Amino acid sequence: MHLDRFARHRLTFGPTPIERLDRLSAALGGHVTIWAKREDCNSGLAFGGNKLRKLEYLVPEALAQGADTLVTIGGIQSNHTRQVAAVAAKLGLRCRLVQENWVDYHDAVYDRVGNILMSRIMGAEVELVDAGFGISFKESWEQALDDVRRRGGRPYAIPAGASDHRLGGLGFVGFAEEVRAQERELGVHFDHVIVCSVTGSTQAGMVVGFAADGRAQQVIGIDASATPDETHAQILRIAERTADLVGLGRPITADDVVLERGYAYPSYGVPSAGTNDAIRLAARTEGMITDPVYEGKSMQGMIDLIRSGRIPKGANVLYAHLGGVPAINAYSFQYRNG
Repeated sequence: MHLDRFARHRLTFGPTPIERLDRLSAALGGHVTIWAKREDCNSGLAFGGNKLRKLEYLVPEALAQGADTLVTIGGIQSNHTRQVAAVAAKLGLRCRLVQENWVDYHDAVYDRVGNILMSRIMGAEVELVDAGFGISFKESWEQALDDVRRRGGRPYAIPAGASDHRLGGLGFVGFAEEVRAQERELGVHFDHVIVCSVTGSTQAGMVVGFAADGRAQQVIGIDASATPDETHAQILRIAERTADLVGLGRPITADDVVLERGYAYPSYGVPSAGTNDAIRLAARTEGMITDPVYEGKSMQGMIDLIRSGRIPKGANVLYAHLGGVPAINAYSFQYRNG
């Protein structure tokens, strides 16, 4: 593959650490060894997260085009919009954020804490829009781009999650290459990689990256969108495009995209009792915090796959912790008693 042919603007500290989660492994019977790759600790930019790994490949294009404003979209508590706001601040660019009402959850402080609070502190122009969840291109985002142009600005368009973008899958191709190097250092081979999926390019990049050594189907996506058909189609589309870009040398097929569909209930952004149990177990065994929108649901999925035996005894499992913890502040009533 030829990832190095693409310009990269470093936003992260470097390779993210991999740690062994012995207490969580023991709590699940000790038959599987769980490790975590800590994308939540990848940068000093507003608590970091998986979107920064993607944005490293979008920023050079934005700068080359002379953009003065980054324009993107997400939910009210979007991790992605917070990371775009941080990148804009670091680069000295303006930032326009469209924040739609993607989550059917009501808390008195939902639109004033966590991710959106940090975006406002970093100087982003935040526009709250009463529109529901969807991973496709949204009219409100197109209107924001037009508005920036009307004001004389030069916008750079970043879709939700930095995902459905020509370069959106590149960052997590790099993730796979990084994991291979760390496997050699650690003397371990990961049999499965667990990752949360909604807008799709994180898993898509991993699928392409791990396809290089025959492990595409060992990447297990945990759907948190509650629209899994759309999410699977988008992961596949992004992976196909990314494979062509990096010269993988073989086509990506639908069978390469493994997406577990049983954990997104009751809806996007709303945790179930199973999600909350998973959040508490990870926190109380490892001091590792996961959020109720994304990582809590992928943690729930991983726990269930291990307990049910679908991940076999003796396996080494790598949990990709993608970040997103600031969003838990918007669910304060949910966790008022821990």
